[in-house]
Amino acid sequence: MNLTNEQIAIIESTGDIKINAVAGSGKTTTLIAYAKARQDKARILYIAFNKSVKIEAQKKFADKGLAHVRVETAHSLAYDYIVKGSGYKVKKEGGYKTTEIAEILGLNRNQLKHEEYVLANHINKFITYFCNSDKEKVQELNYEDVVYDYEAKKFAKNFKEVILKQTRRFLGKMDDGEIDITHDFYLKKFHLKRIQLPYDYILFDEGQDASGAMLDLFLNQKAVKAIVGDTHQQIYAWRYAVNSLEKASYPTFHLSSSFRFNNEIAALAKGILAWKNHYGQNGKVIINGYGDNDAIVSKAILGRTNTALLIRAIELLIEKKEIKKLYFEGRFESYTYADEGASIYDVLNLYLKKHQLIKDKLIASMQNMQELEEYIEKTEDAQLALIVEVVKKYEDKLPLYIKSIKEHHVANDDKHNADMIFSTVHRCKGMEYDEVTLTNDFITEDKIKERIEEIGIKNLNIARLSEEINLLYVAVTRTKNILNIPAELLPESKINAISAVPDVEKEETEPISDKAYTYEEVRKATTQAYMPWTTEEDEKLAMLYREHTTVKEIARLLQRGKGAIESRIKKLELKDIYKIESK
Repeated sequence: MNLTNEQIAIIESTGDIKINAVAGSGKTTTLIAYAKARQDKARILYIAFNKSVKIEAQKKFADKGLAHVRVETAHSLAYDYIVKGSGYKVKKEGGYKTTEIAEILGLNRNQLKHEEYVLANHINKFITYFCNSDKEKVQELNYEDVVYDYEAKKFAKNFKEVILKQTRRFLGKMDDGEIDITHDFYLKKFHLKRIQLPYDYILFDEGQDASGAMLDLFLNQKAVKAIVGDTHQQIYAWRYAVNSLEKASYPTFHLSSSFRFNNEIAALAKGILAWKNHYGQNGKVIINGYGDNDAIVSKAILGRTNTALLIRAIELLIEKKEIKKLYFEGRFESYTYADEGASIYDVLNLYLKKHQLIKDKLIASMQNMQELEEYIEKTEDAQLALIVEVVKKYEDKLPLYIKSIKEHHVANDDKHNADMIFSTVHRCKGMEYDEVTLTNDFITEDKIKERIEEIGIKNLNIARLSEEINLLYVAVTRTKNILNIPAELLPESKINAISAVPDVEKEETEPISDKAYTYEEVRKATTQAYMPWTTEEDEKLAMLYREHTTVKEIARLLQRGKGAIESRIKKLELKDIYKIESK
């Protein structure tokens, strides 16, 4: 096995370290070599991010004969210490629904519509916030700090004391064994016990998405510790994850060479991360792409949301009939349910006014879609909002479309036979595909600039915005060969003339681009973007601007990007000369 100088430095290191590893940089290979170098004198614990990563890692360490390495997830480790032999019962569904919390706590409706369910929703989120935090008591946290949307924050502020009191009550019921405990709860209990684990070395993978509770436990271990992750791959802040690579003051090592993709994809990834510079964050990263994969076996469409993926699947399978077999990462059913169990069918039946067919208790309590949308506003329930979006788009055709997707969906073992794999970025984290196509529901550089101009940098939710950029970065770096990317997602700094690509125009009502372009195609088509402006072009620009031509149309006619056109308009002071606002 040929190792890079960066890998060798990590393997030969001593003491606590942190490793910032870019996508596809041989992180697991490095950790295996690190463990092998300590084979004769150490007990090593490797903490994997989730069960699928755990299973894969167990196989890889076993194949190398590294029996001194134990592989666990944070939850499987906590389960062994807290749940086994305790008498606790873990809730089978994983978590509590809003309606269950309202019933268990005996919450009653007062003046507001569905007040008991809105309260229960916030209580549920506060429980999750506390269980993932490094705090010992609920009252040490201010729940309002993690509520952002106006209506939801207003409700949380008005009912602050009630939410705090009922959150503590519910946690107490779990602690006493009065009700089943959640996975988050026994992980928190594990954290609070401050157990010293019997290992000489602990390797903590995906450190950028660690829970505050697990990180605190990890940092206080006496073992030699190594945190591994990628600062720019943090995409679980909505689950109250913290970036341990920034929290731990250990010597930093880097894995900056990706063997998954080529240098052009690496350049695109760096261009996307550079968007963070717009609001004063450090978006600089070193990525060198050494991938040279030529195969086109696995093809995947990656989206930010379930909605975008469902729409694209319907488009390709039913409307255009371009694919016959498909596969959704994770269970397909999970793409049609909100986090708390309300199905797409329940929302559809509410929309179609078929209340007698609604099974979910929360949806059944709604008189109409307006009430449901008011509930969503007060709770920030993003998953439920996305289901509403799909229901409104397809209406009564939706059940037939979903039935067709299920009929053409291959089993997990036959995933390699699918014509197309569909996945959200969260579900495909750690995976790779030969050809990747992105939906256009990700953040764009234009949206970032517009947001800054609208509310100012001081009022930005920087953590949330950075996570949106990270999602696109992770999506882009899943490819091993070809990346098909909607032109509007490209960084202006790298591709400043997306209008030069033929047929970029699309229907304003289309939620997903009809055509995606490979990064190479767009790069070749936008050579003009880097050419100096000529007098003739300036005259043509002034004429078009004077005739109230939109910036988008000017960009297409002059074969330059929107950003380049806007910049030139400003430089030539055309707004002041003609007293016209560009459109």
